[in-house]
Amino acid sequence: MTDTDQILSRIADAADLDAVEALRVEFLGKQGSVTQLLKTLGKMTPDERKTEGPKIHAARQAVQDAIAAKKDALEQAQLEARLATEKQDLSLPIDEIPQGSIHPVSQVMDELAEIFADLGFAVAEGPEIEDDWHNFGALNIPEAHPARAMQDTFYVDGDGEGAPMVLRTHTSPVQIRTMMKDKPPLRIIAPGRVYRSDSDATHTPMFHQVEGLVIDKNIHLGHLKWTLETFLKAFFERDDVVLRMRPSYFPFTEPSAEVDVGWSEVKGRRVVGGQEGWMEVLGSGMVHPKVIANCGLDPDEWQGFAFGCGIDRLAMLKYGMDDLRAFFDGDLRWLRHYGFRALDVPTLSAGVGA
Repeated sequence: MTDTDQILSRIADAADLDAVEALRVEFLGKQGSVTQLLKTLGKMTPDERKTEGPKIHAARQAVQDAIAAKKDALEQAQLEARLATEKQDLSLPIDEIPQGSIHPVSQVMDELAEIFADLGFAVAEGPEIEDDWHNFGALNIPEAHPARAMQDTFYVDGDGEGAPMVLRTHTSPVQIRTMMKDKPPLRIIAPGRVYRSDSDATHTPMFHQVEGLVIDKNIHLGHLKWTLETFLKAFFERDDVVLRMRPSYFPFTEPSAEVDVGWSEVKGRRVVGGQEGWMEVLGSGMVHPKVIANCGLDPDEWQGFAFGCGIDRLAMLKYGMDDLRAFFDGDLRWLRHYGFRALDVPTLSAGVGA
């Protein structure tokens, strides 16, 4: 019997997986007998290598194959023995598996991104701690404007040179950063957290906002109205959404408009759609020429519109919630009631109509 035959015989007689592993190390490990044979090839003459090389490689391959086959056979035998002895009572109730849920704010953010993606908008982001220029100055908000007052804005330590920093009061700074960084035409939405010093049933110190911006040539109010109408119909999934635009004032848009939607009463609850009454949902307007110029663009060549609304407010209107503070309480009962299962979230399957 050759040395290879003896090795294969020992592998075939291995009683368990530990024995197979010990044989693998003995023959194929760094100091294994077969491995040592391979190392002798370097000292042979070319003629010797032609003769001995194929034999040594064939022996090594045979040992590898035998070890793999023996390992598979032993593992299969173990499995069959386990299946023969173990029993499972399928009638027993399983333990309850903890399940998380998607927060309504996250769900609405996903819905907004889906709707505006269909309209050709990209999602833009920016820092939540902003400097005075991006949060106020570039947006044509003068120093004496009430929005800068301490009761509205959270100020934080500056950059060491006395320049004030703020927790952003809106996501409009993202619009400024985008206009200064990217070349028009631009279509973006800017969802994210914002901060204002206010707290009651419809206001919290931190809340979520989404703003939209379009910068292009020959943009007018008609484009704004169509975009908002298309967005609200898709979001509330109703074709009878009616808009009313009221003249208003924002320092960063001119002209400016508050946007109301019609509502109707269904089972004792106000829902968006119909015209039994009106409720305000967002602010909008044409981007002020000074804002466009502050971002390094020519307002005679580029125009645009912007709009903004509270994401939490949209969630309250669509999913029937009556207190904004509950969004941030972390009450598991509320989250189980209003949250969405990860594999069963509502989707806007109809998309955005042309």
